[in-house]
Amino acid sequence: MPYKAIRKNPSAPQVAPAIIAALQDIPVAALSDNLHRNIGSVGLQPYHRPGRKTMAGTAVTVKTRGGDNLTPMRAFEFCRPGDVLVIDAGGDITNAVIGGILSFYTATIGTAGLVLDGAIRDVAEIRERDYPVYARGVNHRGPYKDGPGEINVPVSVGGMIVNPGDIVVGDQDGLLAFSPDEAELLIEKARAHLETEARTIQAMKEGRWDRSFLDALEARCAN
Repeated sequence: MPYKAIRKNPSAPQVAPAIIAALQDIPVAALSDNLHRNIGSVGLQPYHRPGRKTMAGTAVTVKTRGGDNLTPMRAFEFCRPGDVLVIDAGGDITNAVIGGILSFYTATIGTAGLVLDGAIRDVAEIRERDYPVYARGVNHRGPYKDGPGEINVPVSVGGMIVNPGDIVVGDQDGLLAFSPDEAELLIEKARAHLETEARTIQAMKEGRWDRSFLDALEARCAN
């Protein structure tokens, strides 16, 4: 259908609060290790003050022209408390899309975090806050407000496809997105993974870490 400036689609249903709460206690690396280690964004960095909890929420997605924030500003109306606003600005860092003021507003409406494949500014201000902000880079040059754009469509951030309604998690190691249908099994596997790691650390402390697995790994090498 024709649209003026912005194509707007309804936000997907939110992920169950119990799932989100469970994910907040699991490091992204433990989740990644159980998704074949080949899913996740590349090149986006955290710019906020590190926190103890993993960012986790339901994706509200935005596709915008690089350096333009008309569509992200309209997308605030589609965000609910607990959502993660995911903005695909095409990786362009010639102009900032989000700065201190808009990231502050995004936090005040209760979202769980902000992910931007583009540039931010006011970094010193953002670094003082716990509110999760991920971006590709920094530029003092401000945004335009001309459009066009789309809300709640599949997007790509750091090479990672994010669909509206996907679960997005993030910590200081990076970002990961996956379907809610995968969440329960992934949580179970990640928790078992963390238990195994804890046993390994305990064995290291006690001087009984069995490193014989290296022999098998070395033997399978081609040369």
